[in-house]
Amino acid sequence: MSIDWTTTLADQLDWHWQNQLRPRLDGLTDEEYLWEPVPGAWNVRPAGTGSAPIQGGSGEMRIDFAFPEPDPAPVTTIAWRLGHVIVGCLGARAHSHFGATEYDYMTHEYPATAEQALAQLDTAYGQRMGGVRGLDAAGLAAPVGPAEGAWEKEPMAVLVLHINRELIHHGAEIALLRDLYAHRTP
Repeated sequence: MSIDWTTTLADQLDWHWQNQLRPRLDGLTDEEYLWEPVPGAWNVRPAGTGSAPIQGGSGEMRIDFAFPEPDPAPVTTIAWRLGHVIVGCLGARAHSHFGATEYDYMTHEYPATAEQALAQLDTAYGQRMGGVRGLDAAGLAAPVGPAEGAWEKEPMAVLVLHINRELIHHGAEIALLRDLYAHRTP
């Protein structure tokens, strides 16, 4: 019996996307999107208002971060997590490996609203999944190349699995933040 690894790898994430992550984002409000669960949380905020060492992005909004990341890392908001998923997990990989739109932490236009963020998320997800579904056995076995730094010699299948894990992981964090927001005390 032969296994269609492209379909298997893509379906793993697509099942999670369609049945868990994307439905959990329905009804996300702007207040919830930008809600800071603790003081000092990293967020997406208007340019010039952040206190993190680095403010990435272009346009009216910036994402907080530092390099290297502090230990312990700050708590992050839903807006921050979505920005990370859109740019770092999906967009940059879809660009470097599948020729999609360019995504970069320093030049990305981070959205001010939940609706805009979800539209960006849907676009980046579609671009990445289109690329993954277009891989054949040789493409899955080929090294990912220099765009991935330390991963450059790993087969593309390893990167596909890594990004699947990242989306599941960050999706769970976003779901928890939604639960905390829903049950917060005034």
